[in-house]
Amino acid sequence: MLNTNTEYLRAEIMDVVRLFDAEEEEFTHYFSYGANEYYNCIEYGGEFYDFTEKCETEGEIEFKRYAKRFAKLAFYRVLSKCKGVNFPYGALTGIRPTKLAYTEIAAGRDFEKLFAQCCVTEENTRHVAKILEVQKPFYAHNGGQDLFVSLPFCPTKCEYCSFITAPISATRAYVDDYISCLEKELASVKPLLTDIKSIYIGGGTPFAIEARQLERVYAAIKALNLKNCEYTVEAGRPDTFTEEKLALTKDFGATRICINPQSFSDKTLVAIGRKHTCADVYAAFDMAAKYNFDINLDLIAGLSGETLADFENSLARAIALKPTNVTVHTLSLKSGARLKENCNRLHIADIGAMLTLSRQMLTEAGYAPYYMYRQKYQAGGHENCGWALPGKECVYNIDVMEEIADNVAVGANAISKRVFAADERIERCASPKDIKTYIDKVDKIIEERNKLFQ
Repeated sequence: MLNTNTEYLRAEIMDVVRLFDAEEEEFTHYFSYGANEYYNCIEYGGEFYDFTEKCETEGEIEFKRYAKRFAKLAFYRVLSKCKGVNFPYGALTGIRPTKLAYTEIAAGRDFEKLFAQCCVTEENTRHVAKILEVQKPFYAHNGGQDLFVSLPFCPTKCEYCSFITAPISATRAYVDDYISCLEKELASVKPLLTDIKSIYIGGGTPFAIEARQLERVYAAIKALNLKNCEYTVEAGRPDTFTEEKLALTKDFGATRICINPQSFSDKTLVAIGRKHTCADVYAAFDMAAKYNFDINLDLIAGLSGETLADFENSLARAIALKPTNVTVHTLSLKSGARLKENCNRLHIADIGAMLTLSRQMLTEAGYAPYYMYRQKYQAGGHENCGWALPGKECVYNIDVMEEIADNVAVGANAISKRVFAADERIERCASPKDIKTYIDKVDKIIEERNKLFQ
């Protein structure tokens, strides 16, 4: 239990306390500020720990930002010392370490000094620096818009997934009406797309719907007459691939697809609730080869029962297929996922070694990290990271994770974002996750998004 004299610090402090599985332990915290000094006193385990940080700030927003940072750092130092545990990103609990680095650079400061102060490992600081280097040309073309189209349908719901509410067997009756709503939404956003950078059809598993339904979605996007932009279809699970769907995807102008095996172990695939096999992954790659798509392949480190050797095998097989992109996710507990119902902590042996191995093997194979993000209940406090061959980075992924372009999003569980770069703020408009609710409210959703971008 945390007792603090400064309530607005509670949520940030608890993010650190959760890292150490210490929510049920007793903490007393006192915060004060004066003469540009931030003072944190922590009573824990019968001992008192005092920390003072000196920093000049301007305005309440900046003051609170530093108050939160120093409070988190104080708790991290205490718990790290008392429990003998360190985490790869130290006291950084936000989902975008790269964005924090950019903020420091924009202020004329060395982000590496801040990362060292926050106990980030040197290896992860170097990892972030590599990503910033790859992203330079993309930051030179910030602004504009990305279009996201949500197709939240999947053959089954994986144990770790929170994106869909039910498998397509339970939602199939809504698909045609859902696509009618997408068509309506897509027509409504045409005036908003004045400087389009990318199109991304995401899931779920977009290929889970029928080819005739997929064609309706593609036709609605084609009617927007969007030219010279990246176009990704997150096709998804390999057992949903057909020649007809791939041909449609190519004919309507998509340049990238995603094939998402998550693991090359048939035993693991059964354990996580998937109906495809490792052989299906190879079949999907063979089927897609003649269409000359850039292909992203997803893997997850830390899946049910997997060892370091299992993960190494998946990495080796993925690299051998020569996709243009490989995204390595670290298993995370997500609200609404079956996995989170069965446990409240992820303690996975060798999770750190898995991430280290992925960096080593992908670098040796010619890939470079180009975007990353973290999640709140991620195993070992690690990250998700996208890797690309030179010149094959996904514009959409960078824009969304770094929040450097407007995101015009349509469909259930889609979040439109308008970036006000000059004011350093972002405004959002979210759609309901439940498919039936989305269908019933589509007119209101269109109205709210128009207000956001007016």
